[in-house]
Amino acid sequence: GTTITTTSNHWMMAWTGLEINTLAIIPLISKSHHPRAIEAAIKYFLVQAAASALLLFSSMINAWLSGQWDIAQMTHPAPCLLMTTAIAMKLGLVPFHFWFPEVLQGTSLITALLLSTLMKLPPLTLLLLTSHSLNPTLLTIMAVSSTALGGWMGLNQTQTRKILAFSSISHLGWMAAILLYYPKLTLLTFYLYTMMTTTVFLALNTTKTLNLKTMMIAWTKAPMLNTTLMLALLSLAGLPPLTGFLPKWLILQELTSQELTPLATTIAMLSLLGLFFYLRLAYHSTITLPPNSTTHMNQWHTNNPASTIIAPLT
Repeated sequence: GTTITTTSNHWMMAWTGLEINTLAIIPLISKSHHPRAIEAAIKYFLVQAAASALLLFSSMINAWLSGQWDIAQMTHPAPCLLMTTAIAMKLGLVPFHFWFPEVLQGTSLITALLLSTLMKLPPLTLLLLTSHSLNPTLLTIMAVSSTALGGWMGLNQTQTRKILAFSSISHLGWMAAILLYYPKLTLLTFYLYTMMTTTVFLALNTTKTLNLKTMMIAWTKAPMLNTTLMLALLSLAGLPPLTGFLPKWLILQELTSQELTPLATTIAMLSLLGLFFYLRLAYHSTITLPPNSTTHMNQWHTNNPASTIIAPLT
């Protein structure tokens, strides 16, 4: 499915590839037969089916207006807006992000990894192929709101899959921000994000870590792996000596050279929200000892029983 979409020039072939992808991942999501997994599979199917229908509708309108089915010839604004909306739904960009954390929470870590990385490639390829004709205002609004919401919503989570889902939304915001001005940089960001998030998911899968509570005792199972996990998390956060800093640096540099300094400043500031929860994950994975989630010792408190005052007898 991914190969068909990424190599096609015709809208019908691109749509076929996306449909094959959707139908192939649904058995993987619902594999465990748990009610939550079934619910996740149904949510995923409904969203993807709606997005695919919208994509097909936009390409039909484009063919009706321009007389061609070529992907690169998306010239009219109306089908362009519809197509951007459909692909935002497929990717999980804000405001069509609601399904993504829920679906990831309902599946296994390996399926969640596939949903976060490989399943994002075909829609992203379609955005890259049509990047010259996309609406800059719509894409910029989606990019900034995705970066903001990915950071804010991630702060409140204790489940690792949900945290990584919001991290994915935040990274997609960065990709969408630079898409119009330097499409190759979007691809680089995606490749590096895929590498880093694969490391995190596989490490969490090895230690069977599903929330912050079990993350604190994961170091007893595989100490070296936990150190690698901490570095991968800090890299995802985009801290300077690590790989994850490279795409962010290049994106900020390109945006400022395009005289879009306010946009660059906004997404750089919003990425600090993400940095907070990555640091919390890294902190929980290596620096704390269970059952305390802080490094200082608890103070002993002696409870003084309340003295009962007996009224003097008269």
